[in-house]
Amino acid sequence: MTSQDQTPKIRILSTSTINAVPLTESVHRINLTPWDLELLFLEHTQIGLLFLKPNPQQEATILSKTNTASLIHHLKASLERTLHFFSPSSAASQPPILTTVPPPVSSLIATTMRKGHFSFMQLHWTRILLGTHNHDGVSQPLLAVQVTELVDGLFIGCSINHLLADATSFWHFFNSWAEISRGENVVHDPISKLPILDRDQLTLDLVGSSDIKIYNEYLILDKVSAAHESPCLLRDRVFHFTKESVAKLKARANKEVVESKGQISSLQAVIAHVWRSIIRCRSAMNSGTQETTFEIPIGARQRLNPPLPEEYFGNSVFPGIVTTEAWKILENGLGWTSRQIHKMVASANGPDKVKEFYMSWIKKPNFLQFDGLPSNHFILINSPRFDVYGNDFGWGKPVAARSGRANGFDGRITIYGGFEKGSLEIEACLFPETLSALVNDAEFMEFVKSDF
Repeated sequence: MTSQDQTPKIRILSTSTINAVPLTESVHRINLTPWDLELLFLEHTQIGLLFLKPNPQQEATILSKTNTASLIHHLKASLERTLHFFSPSSAASQPPILTTVPPPVSSLIATTMRKGHFSFMQLHWTRILLGTHNHDGVSQPLLAVQVTELVDGLFIGCSINHLLADATSFWHFFNSWAEISRGENVVHDPISKLPILDRDQLTLDLVGSSDIKIYNEYLILDKVSAAHESPCLLRDRVFHFTKESVAKLKARANKEVVESKGQISSLQAVIAHVWRSIIRCRSAMNSGTQETTFEIPIGARQRLNPPLPEEYFGNSVFPGIVTTEAWKILENGLGWTSRQIHKMVASANGPDKVKEFYMSWIKKPNFLQFDGLPSNHFILINSPRFDVYGNDFGWGKPVAARSGRANGFDGRITIYGGFEKGSLEIEACLFPETLSALVNDAEFMEFVKSDF
């Protein structure tokens, strides 16, 4: 695990402002919804992908597509073209920026390939709008990209204002950038999946959604607790679950709970396994562990009637929460814990739950903050259904995905669909003592790929 004092020094090579020409000349107001506004006090979303460097032949082919002199200039040109279709990303008082840093003196990809837990954030997120909150969008860029050159690779990190996009929209943007970069639809043709930006065309059927009042008491910035965990106190590690391990966990969970009738999903079983394991490790260190909560983002697009298109660009997520006593998930096993998650997700089907959250927020705005969360409160970030490892910029797919320091807290669990179809990657952000106990927990590590 990389420590703070071992972090290599980084020198900024260049910083560029991206002046994208929007797809349409018309300018219209895009009203923020409760799905957007509840994120006002969070930091930017930070996610990045690690790539091997292209070989000379690959690089020559890539550069010919945009008639550019270097890979950095190619990425800048393709980003500018992508923002042509995603105009809200550049519709701020400060345009998007792209920062590049030169190669450090050592290789990191070899370390990554051997040890999947290597933390990139201490290297790659040093300069990319760190500490910028979503409410800073009036003066800060809504989007920033940092390209870090390694001796044998390239890390592309993206920081985006969460008021602008949820994970579905973020990966829609990132996938589109990769599509343009590798030579598809570079000049005249539209991208394969255009974002829907005009919210006036959407029928939300949510009475009162145009009359949201946020009183001054909610805008007092110093209300944010000073007790937020310092990034220096937190550690991250990635755990790889193979397709076979995921299948075993799903089978075990469904076998333990007959009434589930095989409906417990792979994701629910893996989340339950991670949840139980962390609680087990903490219980061994602290006998006072009582209540525990796992919060899972529930997509609202397909739950509305009529549904929102998948291309809807913005936030369309509401929280799904499971709370129970810690001893219950330890004593009742994987199947019981998976079942609690399954019942919560099933209860969220249909438009009623979406409307319930939406309308209650309008009546009494409540802003999500990671400061001061109770002990043993976990929040799932991202989803395995997003195409993370399909982001080929023209010289091959990424070899790793990592999130940044922003919004880090003791209990952030980020999930990605693995490089191998059907596999999963869990990036756990925890205090060092919990993470160390987890690595040494035989029951947890039984399902984790052993060569990482």
